[in-house]
Amino acid sequence: MGNLTGVNLCLPPFIDSSLFSNDGGYIDGRLCQRNQDLNCCLPCPMADWVYPDSFNTITLVADWTATVSAICCLFLLASWAALPVDKTNRHYLSVCFTFGVMLMNLGFVVPLAAQPDQCFDKITPHDMRTSKVCGASGTLLMLGGWCGVMWSFLRSFSLHLQICWQVIVGRNFMIFAQAAGWGIPILGIILALVFSGVSFRFGATCHINHPNSLATLWIPLLVFAAATVVITFATFGYCVKVYLASLSDTSDSTTEGSGLPTYSNSLRTMTPRQAYRRVRRVVALQWRGIAIVLIIIADVIFFSIVFVFQDHIVLSITRDPEVAKSWVMCLIRAAGDKNQCLDEARSMVVNEATVSAVLLLLALNGIWLLFLLGRWSMLSGWIELVHSIANHRKKEFVSVDARKVASDGAGNAGLL
Repeated sequence: MGNLTGVNLCLPPFIDSSLFSNDGGYIDGRLCQRNQDLNCCLPCPMADWVYPDSFNTITLVADWTATVSAICCLFLLASWAALPVDKTNRHYLSVCFTFGVMLMNLGFVVPLAAQPDQCFDKITPHDMRTSKVCGASGTLLMLGGWCGVMWSFLRSFSLHLQICWQVIVGRNFMIFAQAAGWGIPILGIILALVFSGVSFRFGATCHINHPNSLATLWIPLLVFAAATVVITFATFGYCVKVYLASLSDTSDSTTEGSGLPTYSNSLRTMTPRQAYRRVRRVVALQWRGIAIVLIIIADVIFFSIVFVFQDHIVLSITRDPEVAKSWVMCLIRAAGDKNQCLDEARSMVVNEATVSAVLLLLALNGIWLLFLLGRWSMLSGWIELVHSIANHRKKEFVSVDARKVASDGAGNAGLL
């Protein structure tokens, strides 16, 4: 019998894992099944075999959408930094929230710019140790997700304190918010990278690996997301209660001045109608923030559930070969033509429409921010800023010419 070293003994399109070393890439990311003494693996990347070719187009659209979102976030941040407050109505909660969303968008932009190879070899996907682009994109995506959730939580908590408890949210809360809003995401991303890591799972953006991912990312993230939802709806419930109480209030609630009670008034001395006016005013000022918080939280919860479900499916295939038997046999019969076996693959993965919706919703967050937190006055502010810079330079040129004329005149007078 001849020497079979270096020969692929697996039926196409599968490849014998013994032909490759275990020195690089994410080894656990291989999708393999053992057949007697052979360990046959699906070629990398796995997503190319279970989704139609149109899936790559959808991920590309999501990446470009995220690029537009990142530009929107950058415009907001630049406006808040360069323009006066009366043009932007900036607030540190909005600034930090937008910066976090921009980080998440950069998780899609980096691989779009770098165009990385997703595979370390023919059966092994790259991870953060073998691909810098993978490490950067996965880190930015998770850090941005963490920051988005934390600053959503802090914004909802701030609004809850103002509306329900009449608390003045001042310097102490700002210090607490900065510590929690950046400290917890940084701690969370360190734990996720150390105990789970990231690798190419689907698309050109790296995502967290399955081992320990529930404990290091998904559960903590969903806890803060759930807390944000509870606080937000508790605040809404209080607003409804105050509104209903104001309908039955027959007392004369008009006060001198604006007709609104000050924060120094206690809840006991405030009539229902006065309380309703105060709540209505706060909500009128904060409704944009409330809307974007709900959008971000909904996106994160949707993404978390879909990704955990996808992890569970892949893990079940690895543990029980019977789950993918019909699909494997179809690929062998079709000599590796995946298009003939997409129907069998649907039972093993989250459907294309759901994954596409998740990616596009995450990519749209920056655009939502511009619509809800941006103001038309920002455009007029930039126009005024450009005009003032142009006029300043024009005055400098005029003054230089005037000095030159004056010096020439003085020189001519001296000659006379």
